[in-house]
Amino acid sequence: MGLRNEKLRWQLVSGVLRALHLERLMERYSPRLVMSLFNLLNSGLSIALVAALALVTQQAFIFPSLGATAFILFHVPLAQPASPRNVLCGHLVGAIMGLAGLYLFGLQDAPSAFLTGVDPARVGAVAVAMGLTGSLMVAFNVVHPPAGATALIVSLGLMPSPEQLPVLMAGVVLLLMHAFFMNRLAGIPYPLWSSRPAASGAPVRAG
Repeated sequence: MGLRNEKLRWQLVSGVLRALHLERLMERYSPRLVMSLFNLLNSGLSIALVAALALVTQQAFIFPSLGATAFILFHVPLAQPASPRNVLCGHLVGAIMGLAGLYLFGLQDAPSAFLTGVDPARVGAVAVAMGLTGSLMVAFNVVHPPAGATALIVSLGLMPSPEQLPVLMAGVVLLLMHAFFMNRLAGIPYPLWSSRPAASGAPVRAG
């Protein structure tokens, strides 16, 4: 699996470089350096796009757990946690469970824990949010690790309003669109929805 992921990462980088007519970079520098620089630029660009939209609209399109999502989308694009199904459903579950924790402990109108500190109610809210997020992601087979951070972001009061949920998910969708474009540009069959596990020795297909 490790070697397969390494080959996929190099396919992504080399495919994009060929599409941009920058093949000479692959000949001049080591593969690890090229992949490192590619991740620097690509992950930075994807987050910059979301942040720019947040700047223009003054809405919370950008939030911390998107950084981890961006890394997964470009580092292991065909892994199940990187599929659009897992990314979208995972963050949605995390956000909803974060809100559930807030409302269960009466914190929906409370200031952020970063302003007031952590009290027993906040401990309960984050515990419920994280526990339910992990449980539901496993139960529905939509595991996406960064979604755990989304649950904490909401339950800590950084994004406490249900009205912010569509904006949050729009940021996720924008990130996925960029990942789809870049991976398909490189010739990697990044899925439209969910990843299909490949049989032993068989190529991976996406759907």
